[in-house]
Formats: sequence, structure tokens, C-alpha cells
Amino acid sequence: MTTGALFLAVFLACAVEAVEATTIVLAAGTARDWRSANTGVLAALIVLAALVAGLGPALTQLPIGALRLFVGALLLIFGLQWVRKAVLRAGGYKPMHDEAAIFQEQFGAAQAAEVQRRGRVSDWYAFTLSFKGVLLEGLEVAFIALTFGSNQHAITLAAVAAVTAIVVVALIGFAVRAPLSRVPENTLKFVVGVMLTSFGMFWGAEGAGANWPGSDAALLVIVPAVAAFAGLLVLALRKQATGTLVVAAENAAVGGAA
Repeated sequence: MTTGALFLAVFLACAVEAVEATTIVLAAGTARDWRSANTGVLAALIVLAALVAGLGPALTQLPIGALRLFVGALLLIFGLQWVRKAVLRAGGYKPMHDEAAIFQEQFGAAQAAEVQRRGRVSDWYAFTLSFKGVLLEGLEVAFIALTFGSNQHAITLAAVAAVTAIVVVALIGFAVRAPLSRVPENTLKFVVGVMLTSFGMFWGAEGAGANWPGSDAALLVIVPAVAAFAGLLVLALRKQATGTLVVAAENAAVGGAA
């Protein structure tokens, strides 16, 4: 896997998580108190930094075979979840992810909450909302960076890609002070889900002792194959959904005539 491919994979995956975290922070800061919201962000980043500092060196000490099997299994778990949700959304069986709607929901809840001061934090609700949002999404960012980086012995490069994604998304979000609803997040999640699933299959099989034809070049076949299979599932779901609607319309017409 080239350094460019590693950087791009980590950047895209972390950008998706950064969009969701930024939306939550924007809602907390806009509806409540920016100082408390920013304090929550800082506290979450400190916790994440401590976790990465502790887990990073530990992962690099694992034997490469065991590491790839472990990383491959985790990536498959995350990747298949993302692909499943993306396929259901594209197939019409699950609502599309709407950052604008999420922002309005978080904004309304934040406005309705009671103001409480705890210690030096003037608005505890804004603090906890930002802290939980950044910590939860940040844990996925840390997982992606650590797994990709440790497996390729390039944790520094993966960390740079993750930080770059977070900074870019955060700067855009805070510059416009609005949810990043124009970011094609559903498409990004589909792409990232396919990538995580493909790398999970690749590294998991290598960790189990398999040898891929062409080594890393096998990914040029695995990634399109996973994407094509997911695309076929989307078409099948859309066809099924269309058939269901047609049957429902026919039943309604028959019922009306009766």
C-alpha cells in the first residue's frame, strides 16, 4: 500500500467522522455558549490524545501476522456496518443522513435545556454535548488512524492524515457557522465503507496466512469487486422497493373501486 493511498484512505474516513462531530459542536456553540462548547472539545481531545499515546506503541509491539488479523477483523466490522447502512440508504430502506436535520435537532434540544454552571464551566450542557460528540466520533478517528498506521508501520503518516481531515472540516464548518449539509456524506460513507471492508478482507486474510496474487496489487481487484457487489445490492433493493410500491398502489386502487 503506497503512502498516498494510506493518506487518502485515512483522510476520507476521518473526514466523515469530523463532519458529524463538527455539526454537534456547532449546535452546542450556536444555541448555548461557545466558550463552554470549546472547553468540551479541548477536554475530549486531551482524552483522545492520552488513549492514542497509550495504544499506539502497544499495537506496534504485536507480531505482524497477529496485528494484520486483528486489524483486518476490526476493519471488516466497521466497514460492513458502513456499507450496510449506505446500501440501505441508497436502496430507499433507510433515510439519508441529513446533517442539516441533525443540526436543527441538536440546536432545538440545546436551546430547551436548562443552564447549569459547574466549576469554571459556565454552561454544563454545552460542555457535555461537545465533549461527548467529539469523544465518540474521535474514538472512531483514532481507531482508523491507529489500525491503518500500525499495520503499515506508518502511524505518523496516518495521524497526519487524520489531523488534516479534522482541521479541514472544522475550519470549513466554523467559517460558515452552519452544518456541513453540502458535503456528500452519504456518498463518502459508501466509499469509505467499501475501502474499510476491502482492506479488512485483505489484511485479515494475510494475517491468517493467505498470500494474495500480486500482493498489494490485489486491492485493485478487491475494492472494485466490493463496490460492484454493494452496487448490485442497491439495485436489488430499489427494484424490490419499486415492486412493493406498485403492489401497494394496485391494492389501493382495488380497494377504492370496491
